[in-house]
Formats: sequence, C-alpha cells, structure tokens
Amino acid sequence: MTKEKWMKTPVELPELPWAKDALEPVISANTLDFHYGKHHKAYVDKTLELTKGTDLEGKTLEEIIIAAKEKKDQGLYNNSAQVWNHNFYWKCLAPANTVKPSAELKGMIEKDFGSWEEFRKQLVQAGMTQFGSGWAWLILEDGKLSLDKTPNANEPWSDTKRAVLTLDVWEHAYYLDYQNKRQAYLEAVIDQLVNWDYVLEQIKR
Repeated sequence: MTKEKWMKTPVELPELPWAKDALEPVISANTLDFHYGKHHKAYVDKTLELTKGTDLEGKTLEEIIIAAKEKKDQGLYNNSAQVWNHNFYWKCLAPANTVKPSAELKGMIEKDFGSWEEFRKQLVQAGMTQFGSGWAWLILEDGKLSLDKTPNANEPWSDTKRAVLTLDVWEHAYYLDYQNKRQAYLEAVIDQLVNWDYVLEQIKR
C-alpha cells in the first residue's frame, strides 16, 4: 500500500480499542487515565491549537507531520508526531493474553531474527537502550523486518520504512506501574499485551 492510501488520520483523540481496564494487570487503568486521558489528549489539543488559522488547519495528521519537518517547526512536529505515535501504540496492544503470534508471523520473525527468543531479546534491548524518552519499533524495509528506536517524538518514516509495531518508553507509559523498572514493563507488554494480529496486518498491507 502506498503512503497516500494510509496517510489519512484526522487530528483527534481516537477511541481506545478496548476498555481502560482491559490491559490490567500489565498496564493499569490509572496509567491509562494519565497516559491517554492527559498526555495523548494534550498532544491532540496542542496540534489543533498550532494549526488553527494556518494552511495546515484541516489537514491530516500525516500531512502536518511532514510539513512540520519541512518547516523545521519543532513544536508542531513534536505534538503531531506524538499524536500519531500514540494512535499507533494503542492499536499495537490488546487485552492481556488474548492474542498470540500466529505461525505465519512467527515464521516471518524467525526468518529475519533467527528465533522468536532472539527477536524478543533485541526488542527489549531496543527499548532499554533508547536513552531517555522515546520509542522502540519493529519496522519493515525492503521486505525485511528489523528494529529501530527513536528519541522523543521521532517516528521512523521514510520512503522505504514502514512501522509495524511500537513500544512507548516514555516514563509516563510505565512509571505509575513499574517505577524505574523499564525492562519489566517491556517484557510484560511483549509477552502479554501485543496485538500480534495487528502487527501481521501491518506487515502484509
């Protein structure tokens, strides 16, 4: 699918794809009240504020992100990219222990990482070695899966890269539940919360 086909996200706070307590005990409803209800909402509100009355008002989120990059408008980029990243992050999650990786997905992972265990180890490592705030990503590029990490609001788009999974490693994503134990959060999310069906859909689209 070309970028033009999927770059149509409106600038709004989307409904979560599950109830706020559906990720417990891995991620608490209390964390989601702050993470989704305050942080994510604030990025949406700020993006709308910054684009109001400009040539970007009414544009898609992706168009705003690209324009902010081109204009080197860091404030607009930070807020709009964080909206996109969070929208994607929620879709990558499912209620605890409800979605297991299919044989098809496991085969793809094993082809590019050697084994599921190696993939899991490297994904945790990507999240752990992203210094400070940021994101860990599974990306597809030229038909091959690999890992990436980005600081702050940065996303891994390019003409050849496609994000298929992200893990949020900003402290607000886990600190109420895990305090400084980022690795425990990453392992629990990978093992219990990732919507592997959605990941496979992103690889195949």
